[in-house]
Amino acid sequence: MKSAIKNLLWALFSWLALAAPAGAAQASWGEHGMALFGGKEGLYASHLPMFHAPHDYQVVLQFHLADAALDAALRRRLDGKTALWTIAPEKFELDRLAPRAPSPLTQFKADLVLGHFEQQGKTEYAGATLLIDKVLLFRRLSAAPRGKATASYRQIGGGRQRFLVKDIDSRPDFDHIVAFTTAANAPAGAVAVPKQALQQPGDKALAAALRAALGTPATIHGSVYFYTDDLK
Repeated sequence: MKSAIKNLLWALFSWLALAAPAGAAQASWGEHGMALFGGKEGLYASHLPMFHAPHDYQVVLQFHLADAALDAALRRRLDGKTALWTIAPEKFELDRLAPRAPSPLTQFKADLVLGHFEQQGKTEYAGATLLIDKVLLFRRLSAAPRGKATASYRQIGGGRQRFLVKDIDSRPDFDHIVAFTTAANAPAGAVAVPKQALQQPGDKALAAALRAALGTPATIHGSVYFYTDDLK
């Protein structure tokens, strides 16, 4: 009798292990929404972070879509525009995007949404397959309260069409992505502007910081994404 019960419990344990989604026990398992931006020169995704697990990472990806026709269509729709697009992906372990991850994530399926996927955005392309070309940024966030006098931005993209992504390095802080154009051969250095609490930096301040860092004029086309609520 004891043997039968033991076998039954083992069978139940095995079934539960198989039924659980891969990585479900991992701290970074979840639905990791992202801001989508880019254009003809590249497609990028920026994880929408928070100061708690499983979303306490700032991550930026460069990717392309497995469907070549859809990839071209999306680049045309994004090119030169700042309308908000977001990505609602299937669940996965965010840790698999870390440098030297033992099982790197190379692709995932997602809905591509015009607007915010949690705020009545409209799904334009459902179930698209995103192929990851490069992880441009992967860093874990600290939840400790702290302030900084400057807002530091890194450049994403290397042609004429580029983007600034703010480093989330304070608490509270803001998530900010800015579209700009500059000379195709301009360097790809970081820029910093004075920070006024959680106020969005102005275009003039960003353009001046870019000119100083690049040594050539830059035209700010506007903010692709700006959000503070999840980073307080």
